[in-house]
Amino acid sequence: MLKNIVVSIRVTLVLAAITGLVFPLLITGLAQAFFPRQANGSLITKNGTIIGSELIGQSFTKPQYFHSRPSSAGAGYAGEASGGSNLGPTSQKLIMGVEDDPNTKKVDESFAGVKQLTAKYREENNLALEAMVPVDAVTRSASGLDPDISVGNALMQAGRVAAQRHLDEKSVKDLIAKHTTPRQFGFLGEPRVNVLLLNMALDEHPQM
Repeated sequence: MLKNIVVSIRVTLVLAAITGLVFPLLITGLAQAFFPRQANGSLITKNGTIIGSELIGQSFTKPQYFHSRPSSAGAGYAGEASGGSNLGPTSQKLIMGVEDDPNTKKVDESFAGVKQLTAKYREENNLALEAMVPVDAVTRSASGLDPDISVGNALMQAGRVAAQRHLDEKSVKDLIAKHTTPRQFGFLGEPRVNVLLLNMALDEHPQM
């Protein structure tokens, strides 16, 4: 029996060394050698300062910027709280939302539903009351960290952004086209636009 215990301990130590030390170091080394940017978080810098990542969304609220997809990760786009709302398509909360209770100070009870998000989107972008809006503009992603929006969503925001920046709308749409990522391998997913990269390009674009 003692012999079996000794063998078990040796096997455990060897496996722990392989799976807990050798394998992680090997994968880290390969990642740093062949995909250093992705391995380090696909960070975006400006003037030597890290301002974000291509992989994690940010909140943009100013009218001169394109706005990201809504997020339910923590206070919004919080990596440590990544997750969706976990509300199904028949949920009244998902559709109608939950308003702030004026009789309490528990503002965290508020939840903007599709109805409120749609109304806000139409108002922000000067759309007709019956105008159809992109689904990604009024729903939250499963991760809450989505850095991209659909091309249709970006195009519907183009008029607002162009007006706020005193730019020709065509030049803004050209920027959208330039920053559109096609389907992966030509058939996976949908074309998409990275909001942070597009907004950075806007800031560098000469205004009229």
